[in-house]
This record gives sequence, structure tokens and C-alpha cells, in this order.
Amino acid sequence: MDIRQFASKLSPKGWAMVGGSVAAAIVFLVLIMNFASQPSYTTLETGLDPAQTGKITSALDAKGIGYQIQDGGTTLEVTSGQVSEARIALATAGLLGIGSEQPGFELLNSSQLGASDFQQQVTYQRALEGQLDQTIEQIQGVDSATVNLVLPNQQDELFGDNSQASSASVLLDDNGSLSSSSIQGIANLVASSVQGLSTGKVTITDSSGALLWPGSGNNGGTGGGLPAAQSADQQYDSTMTSQVDAMLAQTLGPGKAQVVVNGNLDTNQSTQQSLTYGKKGVPLTSQTSSETLTGGSGTTGGTTGTIPAYAGTTGSSGNSNYKNTSNNTTYGVDKTITNSTIAPGTINNQTVSVLVDKSVPASELPAIRDAVAGAVGLNTKRGDSLSVSQIAFTKTATPAATPAAASNMIGYAKYAVIGLGSLIFLFLVRRSLKRRERETFEGQPTWLRELATPRPLAALASGGDEPPTEVKRLRSPVNVPKRQVEELVERDPDRVAQQVRAWMSED
Repeated sequence: MDIRQFASKLSPKGWAMVGGSVAAAIVFLVLIMNFASQPSYTTLETGLDPAQTGKITSALDAKGIGYQIQDGGTTLEVTSGQVSEARIALATAGLLGIGSEQPGFELLNSSQLGASDFQQQVTYQRALEGQLDQTIEQIQGVDSATVNLVLPNQQDELFGDNSQASSASVLLDDNGSLSSSSIQGIANLVASSVQGLSTGKVTITDSSGALLWPGSGNNGGTGGGLPAAQSADQQYDSTMTSQVDAMLAQTLGPGKAQVVVNGNLDTNQSTQQSLTYGKKGVPLTSQTSSETLTGGSGTTGGTTGTIPAYAGTTGSSGNSNYKNTSNNTTYGVDKTITNSTIAPGTINNQTVSVLVDKSVPASELPAIRDAVAGAVGLNTKRGDSLSVSQIAFTKTATPAATPAAASNMIGYAKYAVIGLGSLIFLFLVRRSLKRRERETFEGQPTWLRELATPRPLAALASGGDEPPTEVKRLRSPVNVPKRQVEELVERDPDRVAQQVRAWMSED
């Protein structure tokens, strides 16, 4: 049936139902679109200090990151696709992990009357631990920190021989971003904040249980960790391996080469003294003496009281001159004494192994060898070696979808569900309307449907089609009085019977 015919046959009630269905469909689609367009949030931090919430929101607003504050300003939730950006923004501003739930010295603000010495000591220890937690969490790169202190009893301090030294343990959540100098600074901070605590009695571990302090080569370390030589070798190996791997991944592509560096370092600190003599002596003292004598002519035998001329001859006359010059110089030894301290970390030798995938052309292997040799500072004179091999690498599995890609897929799935739901809703509405149309059409009398059905003109002229009974009855003349009597008999038969008896009694 044409939509216009269907619309022309709709009653006001039908129009109301169609309008209500359309309005319900529009409301349904608006609600689903509103639900799908709302961003999903992920909890980033809990237990925040409400005094720091303003700084956190300002840092997030500056980076354009969506967020919402829950639980009275103590819980921070950010958009699911911007969790990494939010962590970076808060860490850069030094606001990540400042919400320590452990109270600090504010525990001492309220004192209990009649508290024992033990209770007071425990309260002070808790306050000191909380204050250290809050202080360490303000360090850039530290997400959270937990400090546990072991303090000696005041009674034990009366007896110096039985007193126990203070110690501390620190649990850090730093995601591996803290350097060794930062860890040493945290150890010194804790040791300086507790009376009678040395850095050797401070233990720092990360969330994975790895020992960060005291470690190899730490001053004041009394144990724990790897030996100094082993730790220095591992640090050098990991640093050089990561640098060379990054260089090859940038040039050849990821997964095309693998590098392993094994270095042998000299971790001993030594002092060297050298003595050098100069090629020429250095004059210390110099002395010069000069003697001159001048005399006149003399005779043989001379005159009493005169000095005879040394250069004169007997019986001759003339002048005499005497001159004597002498130099005396004392020389010293020119020497240089040099005292130098050789810091640990000198490379004794190293071995570098490079594996290249078969997909890399063999003509590029010499260039790869030269590049790796220059990157690690290869020196064959001290015993360094480099080997480059080419094998077929195994195919790596497809990496899992990133959170951003997963969020995009969820968004696409939402829109797909919305479209499918809309199609199902329209199908059900159309089906309902069709059913109603069929029921309305089937409820009509047969003669009315045949009258509404067009008939060919030839059939009407020939009269071949017998009109239905309903049509014949409709065409026959109607006896109105008879019809009224029949309706009266059907409506009130007792009254009609009484009237008939009255007529019969009159006869």
C-alpha cells in the first residue's frame, strides 16, 4: 500500500501513536549519542591533599587534559586516553605522588593527657615517618614513598653498650627514572633527618624489590648489592648496548639487529706519583772573583821599599799588568714531582657482538661494523674485539594494541552499536505499523473491500461477475418501518409482547 493511502486511512489515535513512536526514537538516539560522546575516566591518584588540588588542576588545564575530581578533592581521574600525558605533566611540575596518606608532624598537634613514654615515642616515630614520606614524594621522579624507622629505646640509651643504632628502610615507586645521585641524595636526606642514623644504615628498594641503596660503590655502604666491579661492568654494558641498539634501530629498522657489549672495567681507585728530571741544571749560587795588578819600570836590585816588577827584566825598564778572573757556579737538579689520583672506570678491554637479520643486505655489513666500532670506542691495541654475524631472526608477534588504539576501537564499537540499535528500532516500528495496517485492513467487511477494489469496465458491462450478497442486500429497497420494528423487538421483547397481547384482547 502506498504511504499516502496509509496516511489517509490513519485515525487520530493512529497519528498519535506514530508521533509518539517518532518522538521516542529521537529521544532514544539522543540519549545513546550523549552516552557515547561522554569521555571515560581513569583514576590517576588517590589520597590527594586538598591543598594541592588547585596546583594539580592548573597543571592539567595548561596541558589541555580532561579530568574530574572525586571524593571531596582527594581522588583525581583523567580521560582514559590521556593518562600518560597527565603523568608527564604532573611529574614535570613536581606534583606527581604528593598525596601521601601518612600524616606527618601534625600527629603531634593533639596530645593525649596521661600518655605513656612508649606511646609518645611511637607517635613521634609515626610522625617522623610520615614527614619523610611527604618530603621524599616531592622529589621529581618519585611517585610514592614509604619510610619505616627503627629507633632505639630511650631506656637503652642510658646504657651505651646495650643501645641499638637507628636504621631506616625506604620503599620507592620511581618507575626506574631516578639516577644514582638522586638515590644517594634520598639516603643522605633520611640519614640527616633521624638522630644517630648513618647512610650505611639506610636501605632503599624499589617497587620490584631491587636494592637501590646501599649498592655497589656507595660510600658508607656496608653490604648488600652487587660487587663494585660487577655493578660497574653491568651499567657500562647496558648503557653501551642501549645506545648501539638505538642507533641500529634508527638506521636498519626495529628488530633488524641485536647488540651485546661485555666490558671489563678497572674499578680500583689508585694514586700515581711521578718524578721527572730536567735536561739542564738550574743554577743555585754563582760567584765571580776578579784580581788586577798594575806596576811601573824597575831596576836590578830595585830600590828599598819598592815592589819589583814581575814582568820586568834585569836592567830593563817598562810597565807590568796582572789580571785574574774566576767564576764559581753551583747547579741544582731540575725535577718535577706529580701526584695524581686515577678514578675507577677505565676500560681494560671489551667484547662486542652484533647479530644482523638476513633481510639486511650483506653489502651493508662493513658499514655496520665501522659504525659499531666507532660507537663503542673499539681499540684493538688494548685487546678489544668485534664480531658481526648475520642470521635469520624469528618473526615477532604482533604487538598488542596500545591504550589509545583500544579506546578508539571502543569508540567505534559504540557508534556501531548505536547504528545497529537504530536500525533494529526502525525495523520494529515498521513491523508494528505493518501489523496494525494488516489488522485494520482485515477487520473491514468483505463487501466493503470489494467496493474499494477497482473492477474492470468490461466486467461491469458484461455483468459476468455476480455481486456479493452484501452488495445485493445493499442494492435492495429498505423497508424502514419493518426495520424499526425488528430493532424494537430485539431491544425490548417483553414490551412488544405485551403490546401484541393488548391488540389481541381488543379483537
